[in-house]
Amino acid sequence: MSVYAVTNPTTGIVEASYPTATDANIQTALDRTHAAFGTWNSSEISERATLLNRVADLYEERRDELAAIITREMGKPIFQSGKEIDITASIYRYYAANGAKFLQDEELEVAAGGTAVIRKEGVGVLLGIMPWNFPYYQVARFAAPNLMNGNTIMLKHAPQCPESALAMEQLFIDAGAPDGAYVNVFATNEQIAGVIADPRIQGVSLTGSERAGSAVAEIAGRNLKKVVLELGGSDPFLVLADANIKRAAKQAMFGRFGNTGQACNAAKRIIVDESVYDEFVENFTGAVAGIKVGDPAHPDTFLGPLSSVAARDGLAAQVADAIDKGATVLAGGSALEGDGSFFAPTVLADVTEDMRAYAEELFGPVAVLYKVSGDAQAVELANSSAYGLGASIQTEDMDRAHAIARQLEVGMVSINQTSGSAAELPFGGVKRSGVGRELGKYGMEEFVNRKLVTFRG
Repeated sequence: MSVYAVTNPTTGIVEASYPTATDANIQTALDRTHAAFGTWNSSEISERATLLNRVADLYEERRDELAAIITREMGKPIFQSGKEIDITASIYRYYAANGAKFLQDEELEVAAGGTAVIRKEGVGVLLGIMPWNFPYYQVARFAAPNLMNGNTIMLKHAPQCPESALAMEQLFIDAGAPDGAYVNVFATNEQIAGVIADPRIQGVSLTGSERAGSAVAEIAGRNLKKVVLELGGSDPFLVLADANIKRAAKQAMFGRFGNTGQACNAAKRIIVDESVYDEFVENFTGAVAGIKVGDPAHPDTFLGPLSSVAARDGLAAQVADAIDKGATVLAGGSALEGDGSFFAPTVLADVTEDMRAYAEELFGPVAVLYKVSGDAQAVELANSSAYGLGASIQTEDMDRAHAIARQLEVGMVSINQTSGSAAELPFGGVKRSGVGRELGKYGMEEFVNRKLVTFRG
């Protein structure tokens, strides 16, 4: 049986399945991407920009069709699916517009005289291993800068996303990409291990779980391949004593429950100063009570199903563990009855270190509230996680905000806003949230050969 299948999480029905690649298919894909690299890496920058702009055009032209695919595949509410198409198109346009600037030669000072420049070139075929929670956006932030660099792409998408994976491959074909510049493979994990080891692969980018990142990094390390890993997160959302509580509660609701809570940089741990805790709880639980749960194909739905029954059941086990050990349920607390993999929007308080919810990432619509006394305790709790992706600080004092931002062990800090993403802003974390950066100019610099050229006269 194929592991690549569309199982609609709204109904639980398997709507389509696709065969996995044969070993011969994998070798053909490697041959194509490797053969394409020489030509693509020597192409004009303007040609690469034209391709990326055409890809963006097609995303915009096919917006409704592409959005409907991921709503069916992984349950994203249709309005949010459309927004994912919009940011995806913006990423391709950003690199089309700025790639030439990022790839300009950099002249260096030479103490002994003469001239030295750094020339930036592609490194070869790159393997992308992408997740189901943002099927188009995650691919774009890997593929767009690296195609601009002159690299070629082999893409292994999540088994839940075969239709969006094929739609993206077709989109590149229709945009006029050279054969082999972007190739999709429905590969098994065992096949991917062999691909990483193959000498034609020069680097690997993975967005996914900590477990998957560790496995990929181990194989890549043995084979001397560079990796970019964007892994889990348990982002703190700090509400300080002087915060605008109504704004903070509203932002926390959107930051936690957008994409049905299935985002690595969601506001998972909400840390509130004791002086404003009760007021925040009242406003936050009120906002959560207003969330519309339902069919993700309906334009008014804000919270759809989790991506799968397995994801729902895993989250339910984490929540049940917390409740059994004394956590307080302020809203929700369990899966919803009926078809599909729906889980009630949930708010937990009084979570302690002996509970799974304290240390584990909760990948779904569950917020955990903590009460603290003062900024120092808030920072200590925020930094107690093994993850270090992003953080949000809510305060009216910018000096205070920047002082706390310097103390947080994360890759990204948002002040008076939720953690988000934009084409021009670097994205990534520290600690067990991964290594490397995507987006912005830094996304161009991860897989590039900085070739030193020196000369005299």
